[in-house]
Amino acid sequence: YHLHQAWRRLDVDGALARLLGAASSGSDDGGPPGVLERRLRGDDLRVNADRLRLEVEGEIRRRLVSDRGAAAVARSMRRPLPEDVDFMHATREEMATLRRALLPLSRRLAVRLARRRRHRHRGSLDFRSTVRHSLSYGGVPAEPRYRHRRPSKPEIVVIADVSGSVAAFARFTLQFVHALSGQFSRVRSFVFVDGIDEVTRLFEGADDLAHAIQRVNTEADVIWAEGHSDYGHALTVFWERWGAELTPRTTVVVLGDARNNYHASAAWAVAEVGRRARHLWWLNPEPRSYWDTGDSVISEYAEHCDGVYECRNLRQLEHFVERIG
Repeated sequence: YHLHQAWRRLDVDGALARLLGAASSGSDDGGPPGVLERRLRGDDLRVNADRLRLEVEGEIRRRLVSDRGAAAVARSMRRPLPEDVDFMHATREEMATLRRALLPLSRRLAVRLARRRRHRHRGSLDFRSTVRHSLSYGGVPAEPRYRHRRPSKPEIVVIADVSGSVAAFARFTLQFVHALSGQFSRVRSFVFVDGIDEVTRLFEGADDLAHAIQRVNTEADVIWAEGHSDYGHALTVFWERWGAELTPRTTVVVLGDARNNYHASAAWAVAEVGRRARHLWWLNPEPRSYWDTGDSVISEYAEHCDGVYECRNLRQLEHFVERIG
């Protein structure tokens, strides 16, 4: 909790995003930087951000020990399991552990989803087959027979805020959903900051989801004006350009903290999406206690959603995907 508060007030993730953008805009000789130079600059900035995080965490721990005692602090700061690591504050080492856990987890969840779908989509009673089968029980219909109905798979549309501190959460969730793509008839992906772009093409046929995410980082056209989150503009553009393609089989999932930098929310666009799609869910990586504070407008969007869920770690994400599957 204390680290989250400090990190948010320092806005290190936002500063890192701005520095990464500046680092990719010019090289030491005044020309555009090459791929290697951009990568090296980015690596240096991320390493420095991780070092700052460790320094801040260490200082918080020292102050807590001074205030509460070492034993109390040790009990409250035990290393969490991978599935309980907070996406928004995971270190690079923790994110690497989460990515390694993604594939086996997605396989286990895919088996559960497929099994549940088969049981849930039992067809209507097959009277003739039931009567024929009852002859082996002396004419008693002990085992009713049902017509087999082909289980329908939902189409998933993911709309993800990839700005600042929520970027790690959004990118990991995109990887997770695409790892489960076999359980859905189709997965379409859109990413936004203040502009919005469809990035489905970057995932289709991709053998390496991590590489697809890297392409999203470099190829997605998500900047419209100043490059700060503007949910209202991005969701309006989504509705105007792609809203007509939503169907009663479409489940829409929005990923983001709904922090709108005090722009107009355009909640009407969310309402239109909700009316046209079968389901509209919103996953917020912030603690619920932070919702509707400062520039958060999550309640304006929640009115038009089937559900808004806190989703800060892999365990919560797994439970949500089971729900929509």
